[in-house]
Amino acid sequence: METDFLPPHLRKYVVEQHYEKYTPVDQAVWRYILRQLRAFLSKHAHECYAEGLEKTGINVERIPRIEDISAKLQKFGWRALPVSGFIPPAAFMELQALGVLPIASDMRTLDHLLYTPAPDIVHEAAGHAPILVHPEFSAYLTRYAQVAKKAIISKEDLDLYEAIRELSDIKENPTSTQEQIRAAEQTLDEVSKSITHVSEASELSRMNWWTAEYGLIGTLDNPKIFGAGLLSSVGEAKWCLTQKVKKLPLTVDCIKTTYDITEPQPQLFVTPDFETLSKVLDEMSEQMAFKVGGLKGLNKAIEAKSVNTAELNSGIQISGVITEAITANGEVAYLRFEGPSQLNYKDKELSGHDKSYHAHGFGTPVGFLKSNPSKCPSTFSDQEWQDLKVQVGNTVRLEFVSGVVVEGKVKGRGVTDGKTILLALENATAKLGDRVLFAPEWGIYDMAIGSKVTSVFGGAADREAYGETSDFVAKRVPVPQYSAKELSRHQSFGNLRKVRESGVQGAALSQAIEQVMADHQEFFHEEWLLNLEALELIHARAKDSALKAKLENELSRLSQRDEKTKGLIDEGLALVGVP
Repeated sequence: METDFLPPHLRKYVVEQHYEKYTPVDQAVWRYILRQLRAFLSKHAHECYAEGLEKTGINVERIPRIEDISAKLQKFGWRALPVSGFIPPAAFMELQALGVLPIASDMRTLDHLLYTPAPDIVHEAAGHAPILVHPEFSAYLTRYAQVAKKAIISKEDLDLYEAIRELSDIKENPTSTQEQIRAAEQTLDEVSKSITHVSEASELSRMNWWTAEYGLIGTLDNPKIFGAGLLSSVGEAKWCLTQKVKKLPLTVDCIKTTYDITEPQPQLFVTPDFETLSKVLDEMSEQMAFKVGGLKGLNKAIEAKSVNTAELNSGIQISGVITEAITANGEVAYLRFEGPSQLNYKDKELSGHDKSYHAHGFGTPVGFLKSNPSKCPSTFSDQEWQDLKVQVGNTVRLEFVSGVVVEGKVKGRGVTDGKTILLALENATAKLGDRVLFAPEWGIYDMAIGSKVTSVFGGAADREAYGETSDFVAKRVPVPQYSAKELSRHQSFGNLRKVRESGVQGAALSQAIEQVMADHQEFFHEEWLLNLEALELIHARAKDSALKAKLENELSRLSQRDEKTKGLIDEGLALVGVP
């Protein structure tokens, strides 16, 4: 599997698909879902969906190999790579910005056939991949990822992500107890209730939910489906088109509407076309900190309490946890960062200014000098710096318009692309009135040069050099452990699949199925999907078999178990063509 094109910090999320791990039950679940989806969505999804299934090589009969999907997607400017369950939102967006569709290689269980709380290959492959063949939607998704990776994600967002992932992993693991599920649900509930503000990442997740996940396209009266969450769930796809779900025109205000992943949505948003998605996204991006910068952008980062980057108009970037933006006369006068901080230029770490050197934080004045209040210090010529006596070995006093005063012995001046971006002072002090901002005993004072904060964006500017952060932790979905009974159950589904793939018909088919039923009598008595698959074969290849009535009776009995099972059986019978 080729991952060399990925930055090292993203390669850790890629896993082997291990196709052999899919059980015959997994294959039967895939087949049931895909048959249902193809039948309904051929009429009710955007017309590129059916075309996309074919062009991405996704078929009904078996779970696809992700490397095969990737090979097909490359014709449309994308690749696909397998990942394990949920991956952190920031990593997901960075992968998409690189033209990579991360596909969760895990398969939902039969118990979660209609809906799974965890990402799985049905949702990722059959939901997301087909729509990528449409050039305007593909362009939107790429642009969305580029914008989203700049979004400020809060510590609260990361706590929520961890709680959601934990619950989804526990729910999908067959060995989990009800006590474990309840405990994880309680944790998620507590984390959800503790959220104090809506971050940019949260707003963008809402836009993603109402477009790429649960989006409708066309007219309000007769929309078609294009969102992957709907394209991977027949139940939700049918529900969303009823009058019970309110249809609203898509605008940027969709980011104000929350969603509950555990409940059907009471309203959905309809875009008239895919081009409108990009227009709404651009409107959203104009409000974000990476575009507006300044005090508004800094306050978003301070509220987030996570690693973010402030960029000055000189181009220097400071990455770390921004804790304070001191103002004077309404303008940013001084920035304070806490904990490991990193200095960068054009998203590359400056030599000697990594987070171990700035392990305890960073602080710098921002603004104009009193000696030249109309010119950014970063654009001063060598002569202008000499006039200020800023030369190695000299002791200088720099007074800012804001009132910040810096004194110290010049150790060096960093110049890049003709601009001064850094000034290093020894035995330095920095004060604003009576407040000490830097003291000599703290070491070398590295002062970033710039007169304004032009951008504030999520994460470290040079993620690879910065290293692991809480928003880029890689975890794996636990490998299921099967009991002896479950392994026998897999075998029963596997033997029936062998009969189907053998192509046998007529009396020979009836005899083969009867043998499988005899060998696996316990499971045929319990499993509605096993009976349904057998009935489908008989109906297609041996209609006159006496086995047909027996299987129909078994399904009738099993359908009385509960409403959910009855619905699944009825849907299956409708496709088989049995009333």
